[in-house]
Amino acid sequence: MLVCEHNDEGALGLVLNHPGELIVGESAPELAELTGDDAVIDCGGPVQPDALLVLAEFDDIEQAGICVVENVGLVGDGSELEDLVAATQRVRIFAGYAGWGPGQLDAELDREDWFVAPAGVNDIFNPDADELWGRVLARKGGHFALVARMPIDPSVN
Repeated sequence: MLVCEHNDEGALGLVLNHPGELIVGESAPELAELTGDDAVIDCGGPVQPDALLVLAEFDDIEQAGICVVENVGLVGDGSELEDLVAATQRVRIFAGYAGWGPGQLDAELDREDWFVAPAGVNDIFNPDADELWGRVLARKGGHFALVARMPIDPSVN
């Protein structure tokens, strides 16, 4: 999960490791200039699954609607496609997002419901979604690295 915005009004995040089944060229051809026709639209979360969010690596982060980390941000409403093509390097498109109400994510973090790690730009745009979770946990080291190596089904251990 990449938390894109977190403030007193709540939080918005994107699931980074859940590729979808929709293809940009077929489902959102107007965005194909950003990603290519064959790019997959990722499942960003359960909230508004019909809404598309565009996460991009910008040449100038000031052009993003919401700055997420370093030069990565969400494209803002009203952005012109031709300007985005010229202003971005890597782009991912998500259907839906994860959302939390006021204080909800804070309570989950206080209960330690989440493993927290700094967001890495290369992790955000790495196409190997299946390995993302393990790779980030292994980088944290210690007991997190052990969790990263655990099989999905512990009975096969």
